[in-house]
Amino acid sequence: MTDSAELTACFAADGPLSTLLDGYRPRPGQVSLARAIDSCLETGTDLVAEAATGTGKTLAYLVPALLRGRRSILSTGTLNLQDQLFKRDLPLALKATGVECKVALLKGRSNYLCPQRLEVHLGDDRLSAGELGEELRLVQRWARHTGSGEISELETISERSPVWPLVTSTQDNCLGSDCPKLKDCPLAQARRRAQDADLVVVNHHLLFADMALKHTGFGEVLPGAEAVIIDEAHQVPDTAMRFFSRGVSAWQLKELGRDSLAACAEASGALALLREPIEQLKSALDQAVSACVDLPPRGDFGRIANRRETFATLGRALQALNSALAPLAEQTRELSNCADRAVMMLDGLTAFLAGQDGYVRWFSHRRGRFSLNLTPLDVATPLKELRANNPAPWIMTSATLAVGRRFDHFTRRLGLEEAAQLVVDSPFDYPNQTRLWIPDRLPEPRDPAHTEALLTQVLPLLRANAGRAFLLFTAHRALSRAAEWLRGHTDFNLLVQEEAPRQILLQRFRETPRSLLLGAASFWEGVDVPGRDLSLVIIDKLPFAAPDDPVLEATLKAVREAGENPFATVQLPQAVLALKQGAGRLIRQDRDFGVLVLGDPRLTTKAYGGLFIKSLPPMTRVNDGSEAAAFLRQRHELQ
Repeated sequence: MTDSAELTACFAADGPLSTLLDGYRPRPGQVSLARAIDSCLETGTDLVAEAATGTGKTLAYLVPALLRGRRSILSTGTLNLQDQLFKRDLPLALKATGVECKVALLKGRSNYLCPQRLEVHLGDDRLSAGELGEELRLVQRWARHTGSGEISELETISERSPVWPLVTSTQDNCLGSDCPKLKDCPLAQARRRAQDADLVVVNHHLLFADMALKHTGFGEVLPGAEAVIIDEAHQVPDTAMRFFSRGVSAWQLKELGRDSLAACAEASGALALLREPIEQLKSALDQAVSACVDLPPRGDFGRIANRRETFATLGRALQALNSALAPLAEQTRELSNCADRAVMMLDGLTAFLAGQDGYVRWFSHRRGRFSLNLTPLDVATPLKELRANNPAPWIMTSATLAVGRRFDHFTRRLGLEEAAQLVVDSPFDYPNQTRLWIPDRLPEPRDPAHTEALLTQVLPLLRANAGRAFLLFTAHRALSRAAEWLRGHTDFNLLVQEEAPRQILLQRFRETPRSLLLGAASFWEGVDVPGRDLSLVIIDKLPFAAPDDPVLEATLKAVREAGENPFATVQLPQAVLALKQGAGRLIRQDRDFGVLVLGDPRLTTKAYGGLFIKSLPPMTRVNDGSEAAAFLRQRHELQ
């Protein structure tokens, strides 16, 4: 148990953190956030808190969580953030508080080696030749001495290698407690450590998966938590929407057919019963894939309604395999697993074809594979039902949750009517450290000439800054046009999204002089380049969501039918939060400086433009590029 004095002392100028961190200085916002979290942990109240960059929010929630001694789940958005939290921030907080407790790190199953699948595929002569066979043997050698079983240890194999699906499991193909190699399973070991821990670091998807397990009464992966602390909470509504979706994918069906055939090897007479339905499923799946060849990357059900009979044929083939597997399920673990998967996939496909009120049916399609999805428009209701079975306060924090210092958009989506709320401003000196330039005389965003016109205006600024810039785009088409223009008009080192993995691009950006990094969606958040390496961020347009998103279209329709304004209720708040994420790439530490360029004339011509600017940190506005260039030259000279 803690008290306010003990908590405050930890963050004091002469407190334990000051002895552990070089250059430590107390931050009033960090202390305010820590006190608010501590109060909510004590009273069992939910908290929604926006803590701007520089607040030190990680220690602000770790210290009270540890001092309170509550069994806690810490959830964050990405694997990198999980590792950072567990390997760097949590050990620091444990030293600062002097608390002794069991801690554990738990990732999704695809991050761990599956010894059973490795053994099965090592014995498959069809896979033994070539590069794939060599990589399987490399995994085998590594598996003999790995401690954690996390495949990220094996850096010599590309993360995109086709070997990984062969040596990791999915929820579909995992044999669970029936697996003959259960005692050697790294995932099972990690789960046992999580069950015994006082504090577990997970990601958002695992958090929801565990809540669902508790809800069904079939057991749980994580310990019964007395507190749930969610960092990067702005991702939670979309994660929840994906989690509560149903459906089926071509990849799942292909794997089911392949695994069902492989399972016949250990069951007498199974092949005679399964060969024909497996072939029927393969044929129906091939027809469905062919029928989807000309589809766009995504769309609503109306785009594939004329292919309904093709998917119905696929459903009948899946039903036939399901019926053939059912009487064989008790013969082997593998056949039982395939039978369970067939039931689940048939339910997903049937639900998709039937549709459901309050849900949107949509598809995605890429590289010959399709996915059929049934997604709820409201996640607040199912989330409330899950939380009712898992009573614990939720502490939700992020650098981007508020729109105009209000949380309505976030709390409404999650049904958080009674949560405490807090906005913590950044301690950085934005008026002196930054400049904001909104170029004038630009074409409207839809004008094909917009990209070239913006680049023409910012080119002197890019040269004055010697590169060191992120150019963030709302669409890949504009990104491609910008890359082509810059190659033809400049000699900068261009680093373009998808031409290399994200981490490689970031490493080259830091190490290579005169670099420009051009990115779209995935570079707007979770990218951290502190210091003078990044001192210019250019955002081409306000990040309104793409109009071809079928879930967004259905959401807007539902809001409109409810008598509300879909632009003000949905599109505008989402765009404001996305812009805050992109702008947040600029200043990461208290000594950073830089210029933010926003190339969208709607910021000054539309009434809603003021809301975007108000939601940004208090940057000093400049009237033209020469002022911005002079600022950058001066600051670089002072460094």
